[in-house]
Amino acid sequence: MNIVWAALLLIVLAACWVLTLLGMPGNWLMIAAAVGYVLLVPGDSPAAIGWATVVVLSVLALLGELLEFLAGALGAAKAGGSRRSAVLALAGSLAGAVVGLFVGLPIPLVGPLLGALLLAGAGAFAGAVLGERWKGRQLDKSLKVGEAAFWGRLLGTAAKSALGAMMVATTVIALVA
Repeated sequence: MNIVWAALLLIVLAACWVLTLLGMPGNWLMIAAAVGYVLLVPGDSPAAIGWATVVVLSVLALLGELLEFLAGALGAAKAGGSRRSAVLALAGSLAGAVVGLFVGLPIPLVGPLLGALLLAGAGAFAGAVLGERWKGRQLDKSLKVGEAAFWGRLLGTAAKSALGAMMVATTVIALVA
């Protein structure tokens, strides 16, 4: 039965990792799944992962949040973006990620992920430009802020997703060790 729980945990972790690409809290859901697993599977089981693994996953998730925040915030701040453009960039990013997931469907496996990632960046760009124009800024300034939002979103999500992949790998190692 423990093998079934371990396989289910890995499926849930993979789904959570995909959520991270969509801008959702997938890394935190991985921690919740790992906590549930530790509580369900006895510590003396060969398929146990232990609380130390949960702590490592938590550190990786915190690092991912920090990197995502810094990439987005530094990019927009460096370009002189307003709070309004930051909020609209976030909203555009989430909408773009969801649309990108479906746009990329014709390409097997990587299509939805790349679509979500790229359209999330495009949504961040559009939201930031809209926010800056709404604030009365010139088009060239708005486009610079939008470009910064695009790259910040892209780099932040890439860093957070890479750490999410490390979280999955850490769990796999804990399961087989």
